[in-house]
Amino acid sequence: MSDTVKIGLIQASNDVDGHEPVEVHKQKAIEKHIRLVRETKDKGAQVICLQEIFYGPYFCSEQNPKWYDAAEEIPNGPTTKLFQELAKELGVVIVLPIYEREGIATYYNTAAVIDADGSYLGKYRKQHIPHVGVGDQAAASGRNTISNQATSVIRCSIRLLRR
Repeated sequence: MSDTVKIGLIQASNDVDGHEPVEVHKQKAIEKHIRLVRETKDKGAQVICLQEIFYGPYFCSEQNPKWYDAAEEIPNGPTTKLFQELAKELGVVIVLPIYEREGIATYYNTAAVIDADGSYLGKYRKQHIPHVGVGDQAAASGRNTISNQATSVIRCSIRLLRR
Protein backbone atom coordinates (compact mmCIF):
# COMPACT_ATOMS: atom_id res chain seq x y z
CA MET A 1 0.00 0.00 0.00
CA SER A 2 1.34 3.42 -0.95
CA ASP A 3 1.89 6.03 1.74
CA THR A 4 0.94 8.77 -0.72
CA VAL A 5 -2.56 10.20 -0.54
CA LYS A 6 -3.78 12.38 -3.40
CA ILE A 7 -6.02 15.21 -2.25
CA GLY A 8 -8.37 17.10 -4.56
CA LEU A 9 -9.53 20.60 -3.64
CA ILE A 10 -12.63 21.91 -5.37
CA GLN A 11 -13.21 25.66 -5.61
CA ALA A 12 -16.13 26.65 -7.83
CA SER A 13 -18.04 29.78 -8.73
CA ASN A 14 -21.67 30.31 -7.86
CA ASP A 15 -23.78 30.32 -11.02
CA VAL A 16 -27.08 31.55 -9.55
CA ASP A 17 -28.21 35.14 -9.06
CA GLY A 18 -28.24 36.10 -5.38
CA HIS A 19 -31.91 37.03 -5.50
CA GLU A 20 -32.98 33.48 -6.34
CA PRO A 21 -34.51 31.36 -3.56
CA VAL A 22 -32.14 29.38 -1.35
CA GLU A 23 -33.37 26.06 -2.73
CA VAL A 24 -32.39 27.09 -6.27
CA HIS A 25 -28.88 27.94 -5.08
CA LYS A 26 -28.54 24.63 -3.27
CA GLN A 27 -29.90 22.50 -6.12
CA LYS A 28 -27.67 24.04 -8.79
CA ALA A 29 -24.55 24.01 -6.61
CA ILE A 30 -25.07 20.41 -5.49
CA GLU A 31 -25.54 19.27 -9.09
CA LYS A 32 -22.36 21.12 -10.11
CA HIS A 33 -20.31 19.76 -7.22
CA ILE A 34 -21.40 16.17 -7.79
CA ARG A 35 -20.00 16.52 -11.31
CA LEU A 36 -16.81 18.15 -9.97
CA VAL A 37 -16.33 15.41 -7.35
CA ARG A 38 -16.60 12.79 -10.09
CA GLU A 39 -14.07 14.66 -12.25
CA THR A 40 -11.70 15.01 -9.29
CA LYS A 41 -11.97 11.28 -8.56
CA ASP A 42 -11.22 10.55 -12.24
CA LYS A 43 -8.00 12.56 -11.80
CA GLY A 44 -6.93 10.24 -9.00
CA ALA A 45 -7.99 12.06 -5.84
CA GLN A 46 -8.59 9.89 -2.77
CA VAL A 47 -9.64 12.72 -0.44
CA ILE A 48 -11.83 15.46 -1.92
CA CYS A 49 -12.44 18.76 -0.13
CA LEU A 50 -15.13 21.21 -1.15
CA GLN A 51 -15.09 24.94 -0.44
CA GLU A 52 -16.67 26.54 2.60
CA ILE A 53 -20.49 26.39 2.57
CA PHE A 54 -20.23 25.03 -0.95
CA TYR A 55 -23.89 24.93 -1.92
CA GLY A 56 -24.50 28.58 -2.62
CA PRO A 57 -22.88 31.98 -2.52
CA TYR A 58 -20.73 32.81 0.46
CA PHE A 59 -23.58 34.62 2.18
CA CYS A 60 -21.68 35.44 5.36
CA SER A 61 -20.92 38.93 4.11
CA GLU A 62 -24.54 39.98 4.46
CA GLN A 63 -27.16 39.94 7.17
CA ASN A 64 -30.05 38.34 5.28
CA PRO A 65 -32.18 35.88 7.28
CA LYS A 66 -33.15 33.99 4.11
CA TRP A 67 -29.87 32.06 4.39
CA TYR A 68 -31.06 30.32 7.55
CA ASP A 69 -33.07 28.17 5.13
CA ALA A 70 -29.76 26.81 3.77
CA ALA A 71 -28.89 25.19 7.10
CA GLU A 72 -29.25 21.42 7.60
CA GLU A 73 -28.67 18.89 10.32
CA ILE A 74 -25.46 16.87 10.20
CA PRO A 75 -25.29 13.93 9.65
CA ASN A 76 -29.02 13.45 9.06
CA GLY A 77 -29.58 16.22 6.52
CA PRO A 78 -30.20 15.52 2.83
CA THR A 79 -26.90 16.94 1.56
CA THR A 80 -24.76 14.87 3.91
CA LYS A 81 -26.77 11.74 3.04
CA LEU A 82 -26.41 12.41 -0.70
CA PHE A 83 -22.65 12.86 -0.45
CA GLN A 84 -22.33 9.75 1.74
CA GLU A 85 -23.83 7.79 -1.17
CA LEU A 86 -21.45 9.50 -3.60
CA ALA A 87 -18.39 8.82 -1.42
CA LYS A 88 -19.35 5.15 -1.17
CA GLU A 89 -19.97 4.86 -4.91
CA LEU A 90 -16.63 6.47 -5.79
CA GLY A 91 -14.58 5.10 -2.88
CA VAL A 92 -13.31 8.53 -1.82
CA VAL A 93 -13.23 10.54 1.39
CA ILE A 94 -15.21 13.78 1.14
CA VAL A 95 -14.83 16.86 3.33
CA LEU A 96 -18.24 18.52 2.97
CA PRO A 97 -18.51 22.08 4.36
CA ILE A 98 -22.14 23.09 4.85
CA TYR A 99 -24.21 25.42 7.00
CA GLU A 100 -25.34 23.34 9.98
CA ARG A 101 -28.43 23.79 12.10
CA GLU A 102 -28.52 22.06 15.45
CA GLY A 103 -31.85 22.10 17.24
CA ILE A 104 -34.12 24.98 16.38
CA ALA A 105 -31.77 27.96 16.36
CA THR A 106 -28.09 27.08 16.71
CA TYR A 107 -26.03 27.50 13.55
CA TYR A 108 -22.49 26.45 12.67
CA ASN A 109 -20.16 26.71 9.71
CA THR A 110 -19.37 22.98 9.66
CA ALA A 111 -17.36 20.50 7.63
CA ALA A 112 -18.75 16.97 7.69
CA VAL A 113 -16.19 14.24 7.03
CA ILE A 114 -17.38 11.24 5.04
CA ASP A 115 -15.25 8.12 4.68
CA ALA A 116 -14.66 6.23 1.43
CA ASP A 117 -17.19 3.57 2.48
CA GLY A 118 -19.86 6.29 2.85
CA SER A 119 -19.85 6.32 6.63
CA TYR A 120 -20.01 9.57 8.54
CA LEU A 121 -16.77 10.08 10.50
CA GLY A 122 -17.48 13.33 12.30
CA LYS A 123 -17.47 17.07 11.87
CA TYR A 124 -15.37 20.17 12.38
CA ARG A 125 -17.27 23.28 13.47
CA LYS A 126 -16.57 26.95 13.47
CA GLN A 127 -18.37 28.74 16.28
CA HIS A 128 -19.24 31.72 14.17
CA ILE A 129 -19.82 32.71 10.60
CA PRO A 130 -17.12 35.28 9.77
CA HIS A 131 -18.26 38.71 8.65
CA VAL A 132 -16.43 40.17 5.70
CA GLY A 133 -16.87 43.14 3.40
CA VAL A 134 -19.66 43.31 0.86
CA GLY A 135 -19.56 43.73 -2.89
CA ASP A 136 -16.05 44.30 -4.26
CA GLN A 137 -14.65 44.23 -0.71
CA ALA A 138 -15.97 40.67 -0.26
CA ALA A 139 -14.08 39.41 -3.28
CA ALA A 140 -10.91 41.11 -2.11
CA SER A 141 -11.26 39.74 1.42
CA GLY A 142 -10.67 36.15 0.38
CA ARG A 143 -14.21 34.80 0.46
CA ASN A 144 -13.45 32.56 -2.53
CA THR A 145 -10.79 30.42 -0.90
CA ILE A 146 -10.71 26.81 0.18
CA SER A 147 -11.89 26.74 3.75
CA ASN A 148 -9.68 26.58 6.80
CA GLN A 149 -11.96 23.73 7.84
CA ALA A 150 -10.70 21.56 5.02
CA THR A 151 -7.12 22.42 5.90
CA SER A 152 -7.70 21.54 9.55
CA VAL A 153 -9.38 18.25 8.66
CA ILE A 154 -6.53 17.34 6.30
CA ARG A 155 -3.92 18.11 8.98
CA CYS A 156 -5.76 15.89 11.47
CA SER A 157 -6.07 13.10 8.90
CA ILE A 158 -2.38 13.24 8.03
CA ARG A 159 -1.46 12.99 11.71
CA LEU A 160 -3.69 9.93 12.08
CA LEU A 161 -2.24 8.29 8.94
CA ARG A 162 1.31 8.75 10.26
CA ARG A 163 0.55 6.84 13.47
